[in-house]
Parts: sequence; C-alpha cells; structure tokens
Amino acid sequence: MSIYGLGHDVVDIAAFAEQLTEPGTCMRALFSVRELRQAAERARVKNDGEAVHLAVKWAGKEAFLKAWCEALGEKPYPFTLDDFPWREVEILDDSRGVPHVMLAGEVAQVFQTNYTGSIPVVHISLSHDGPIASAVVVLSD
Repeated sequence: MSIYGLGHDVVDIAAFAEQLTEPGTCMRALFSVRELRQAAERARVKNDGEAVHLAVKWAGKEAFLKAWCEALGEKPYPFTLDDFPWREVEILDDSRGVPHVMLAGEVAQVFQTNYTGSIPVVHISLSHDGPIASAVVVLSD
C-alpha cells in the first residue's frame, strides 16, 4: 500500500462550541444537513453536547484537506481556505458508527481529476477526549 497524503488536525472543543453560538456566525453552514442531523442524534444518545460531535467532524474536514494538499505535491491547490466548499466534504458515520469521508459536488469532481490512475482511498480516524477533538486522514492506493 502506498500512502499519498497524511493529514491531522486537533480542535479545542470549548472554543469551537463558542464559535458555533456567536451571533452572525456561519460555522453551522459549513456542515451538511446530514452531518448536523447525525451530530444532534449522537449528542442525544450520548447525552453530551452537539459541539463535541461537530468539532470532531470539523477536525476530520481539516485533516482531509491537509492530506489532499500533501498528496498533490507540487501541483497547485484547487482551493484556498476561503473558497473551499466545506459542506461538500462530509464526515459521516455508517450504521456501525465507523466514520467515513464522503465527497460531493465540486470537491468530488476536482478530487477525481487530480489523479490520472486510480483515485486514492480515504481512511479516517476520529477521536475526542476531554477538551480536544482530533482526526487523522490517510490517502492511499
């Protein structure tokens, strides 16, 4: 197995929760409807805050972007942080609770066109403990 890119990100959950509730914030708009629904349901089941689950999804999005940028090597980045379509990178759990990265729209199209051979497999691991949410993404063949 060849690794094309590795990305890691950590998020301070309390600071993230504060950003979610700031007047005029657009943080919630950076998540898909499915991500918001899944985070709310997970918070209800676990009896904790929705911010915990959104923070770890956010760490996953950032880790994916970092892994993708590393995999591009010397190629120009297709997006900047300001125009990256964050909602099109969904961090969703399957029926067993295993997280996956789902790409849609422009991100999926650009990601596929970046590779002449097979499209890399996206592996993701999410975790949160105490005040920190963390994610690691590996792109491999």
